[in-house]
Amino acid sequence: MTTFVDRVELHVAAGNGGHGCASVHREKFKPLGGPDGGNGGRGGDIILTVDQSVTTLLEYHHSPHRKATNGKPGEGGNRSGKDGQDLVLPVPDGTVVLDKAGNVLADLVGHGTSYIAAQGGRGGLGNAALASARRKAPGFALLGEPGDLQDVVLELKTVADVALVGYPSAGKSSLISVLSAAKPKIADYPFTTLVPNLGVVTAGSTVYTIADVPGLIPGASQGRGLGLEFLRHVERCSVLVHVLDTATLESDRDPVSDLDVIEAELREYGGLDNRPRIVVLNKIDVPDGKDLAEMVRPDLEARGYRVFEVSAVAHTGLRELSFALGDLVAKARAAKPKEEATRIVIRPKAVDDAGFTVTREEVGGELLFRVRGEKPERWVRQTDFNNDEAVGYLADRLNRLGVEEKLMKAGARSGDGVAIGPEDNAVVFDWEPSVMAGAEMLGRRGEDHRFDAERPAAQRRRDKQAERDESLREYDEFDPFE
Repeated sequence: MTTFVDRVELHVAAGNGGHGCASVHREKFKPLGGPDGGNGGRGGDIILTVDQSVTTLLEYHHSPHRKATNGKPGEGGNRSGKDGQDLVLPVPDGTVVLDKAGNVLADLVGHGTSYIAAQGGRGGLGNAALASARRKAPGFALLGEPGDLQDVVLELKTVADVALVGYPSAGKSSLISVLSAAKPKIADYPFTTLVPNLGVVTAGSTVYTIADVPGLIPGASQGRGLGLEFLRHVERCSVLVHVLDTATLESDRDPVSDLDVIEAELREYGGLDNRPRIVVLNKIDVPDGKDLAEMVRPDLEARGYRVFEVSAVAHTGLRELSFALGDLVAKARAAKPKEEATRIVIRPKAVDDAGFTVTREEVGGELLFRVRGEKPERWVRQTDFNNDEAVGYLADRLNRLGVEEKLMKAGARSGDGVAIGPEDNAVVFDWEPSVMAGAEMLGRRGEDHRFDAERPAAQRRRDKQAERDESLREYDEFDPFE
């Protein structure tokens, strides 16, 4: 059964925003108390967060589809809908988020680092929020926006200070088991290690992590063996350790040729030329291994490598090796630039930036004007096209934004097709200049003359007061001596 997964494709769906409510307050003796429709709730986000207790992407390999909850719709009585709950997905430290094309979206390193993979939709405004001095009684509300749908690729790159690389069965697992408290699987056959193993080593005042990368073979950078899958785990390491087998039973192999093959694969993979290297001649507890190590050591040192002769079985040379690695790790950490406080960068829009574009297109031999922009597309998504007043409100907003003026400048004429949105999801209509999408006969949108009319009880009180005033006036004018 698979227990370690370092690459998955994840399909995430954020929650949809709740629809706004169109409602009118009613109570005894007050049938039209004004709009009181509440706003819809926000849809939940999909958030990837680094969790140190998670070491594999196995959970998402078995369940690649994840969805956040939707926002609740608004209700009458100015009651807003409940926001959808965010879905937080824990990922291992060192996870890289990519899109389907391979572009890096986020590099999640460090506990608590997070990235919003899919944004929840906004909730629609209720008619109470749409009311104003000029629009006292909106008979419509805005729809909630749909949440984002994203397909992302998660790749795990092990976060370690030191990487042990070498041929299968070179003794990397044995070495990490004696340098640290890690307990990897150890056997005398190739490809024993199928997953990267991590261990923590203490060398004086320096504490560092060491990774046992599964064995590489010729052609690993092109996909042979397990190399291509796990070469990415070497990228974040500060120091590379070549573990060379001095007791191999294969007649066509020797430590120097093994080193040349692994170095060629690392160069082919790319990006690792500046990492300091150390060569470890392992298995010197074997008599022939000790002789071979003494034979090849001068050649390796002549190439500029620092060479250590060790035996994981006999625990020989391990202390010197651990302190040498600790010294290199400390120097690499000191050479790293200090992290600066996050700077807030404000990028104001240009004065002449309308926030949308109008382009001419030929579709099926007919002229089409396409409007693209964040605001127009969002307003279209929020509009209930079954409500004439809502459609008219959309037309008013687009007109105020300057869409109609820009269409005229682009050469649009009455009856031309206009599309708002991308090709696969656009609203298309025949354009009529200065006509509010068929809702012009409704008068000013959001006005209800019933709110301007006096209520019957108030009118009766006013009539009675007028009668009393008339009686008093006649009494004052009465003269009994006439």
